[in-house]
Amino acid sequence: MAVQMRKLDSSAPDFKKTLDALLAFESETDDAIESSVAKILADVKRRGDDAVLEYTNQFDRIPDGGATSMAAFDVQQSELDAALNALPDAQRQALQVAAQRIRVFHERQKQELNGFSFTEPDGTVLGQRVTPLDRVGIYVPGGKAAYPSSVLMNAIPAQVAGVQEIVMVVPTPDGVKNQMVLAAAAIAGVTRVITIGGAQAVGALAYGTATIPAVDKIVGPGNAYVAAAKRRVFGTVGIDMIAGPSEILVLCDGSTDPDWVAMDLFSQAEHDELAQAILLCPDADYIAQVEASIHKLLPTMPRAQTITTSLGERGALVKVRDMEEACEIANAIAAEHLEISAEDPLHWADRIRHAGAMFLGRFSSESLGDYCCGPNHVLPTSRTARFSSPLGVYDFQKRSSIIQVSEQGAQTLGKIAAELAYGEGLQAHARSAELRIKS
Repeated sequence: MAVQMRKLDSSAPDFKKTLDALLAFESETDDAIESSVAKILADVKRRGDDAVLEYTNQFDRIPDGGATSMAAFDVQQSELDAALNALPDAQRQALQVAAQRIRVFHERQKQELNGFSFTEPDGTVLGQRVTPLDRVGIYVPGGKAAYPSSVLMNAIPAQVAGVQEIVMVVPTPDGVKNQMVLAAAAIAGVTRVITIGGAQAVGALAYGTATIPAVDKIVGPGNAYVAAAKRRVFGTVGIDMIAGPSEILVLCDGSTDPDWVAMDLFSQAEHDELAQAILLCPDADYIAQVEASIHKLLPTMPRAQTITTSLGERGALVKVRDMEEACEIANAIAAEHLEISAEDPLHWADRIRHAGAMFLGRFSSESLGDYCCGPNHVLPTSRTARFSSPLGVYDFQKRSSIIQVSEQGAQTLGKIAAELAYGEGLQAHARSAELRIKS
């Protein structure tokens, strides 16, 4: 099985145009999907549990004639604990260690997010109070693949933030439950697990039903139907982001084993055919070595067909003038995962402004970040790292401004506020401030 990756050169006159075309990804708004999702959401909003039950039986092919009540989709805590205890020792320990590392990182993150207050000379107190959301919904994919790591990455920051209710929904096609996903829910402290998915699960979480409480925010990835549903319910609830295909960008100075870099490119390309893997390097000979490694290692991959399609359609090996230019191009790409595989990675990291997560040095493979380093693996894609951040404790908190004006402060601030209010033609605003000024 051969793969033909694009080979680009940054010195070519049409390089920017070619790169822009390669990076372009519009999450296709398929009219049929949008229409279907709109119908499902409206139905869930109108009929509640009955609609959720009907769609789940239909789409997830629930066996034995389907479920007859929503109670069939609730997973009891005892089942979560049993799933955890039944795992092979190595799997259970891996989940527990990963969860602990994720928890430690996000607890440290929370320390940096505390509120503040200060008192002005006249006694006025100003500040900010940080409080957790009451209830959040976590969507965990359960179709083609199962992702226990996503359970940990979504639930643990919510728990660290202080969210009291974490409701997890996960589809179980043909009624098959993934035991590692259930075990991860037990470890992460999920308060309720419901085996439903698709747009109907998003609608149930957003609007609430007789058996499913409405949440304040929905996080977690899903298929095109889930993404379309999240877009539509935003405003009724908060959402984390609309996730696009996975991406990796490797900046390499030519000092890393080419097999390592080839496998790092594979690690994202194996997700799906639309994933993107790009190498930037100033050494043409090294790029040829990586290409040779790709051809050598590809036949050993169980997901070789997916990797071949991904690398062939959206991947690239790019020759750049130098590492400085590589950093400039990296900022334009604003990749989800950025590996700086170089002798002095910190030197180049200082030049990076836009990346979901940076993996510094040849031993920092992106796959370690996906599972167990500690920082969150839910990252902005499709160049949204220019203005978005990884999922974190802050996504499960909100901030309230604190304003306690002293009597003395009201004399000064009242005059300023009244002047501005009269300028805007809002007389009641002005008089409200003036009434507190001593005559």
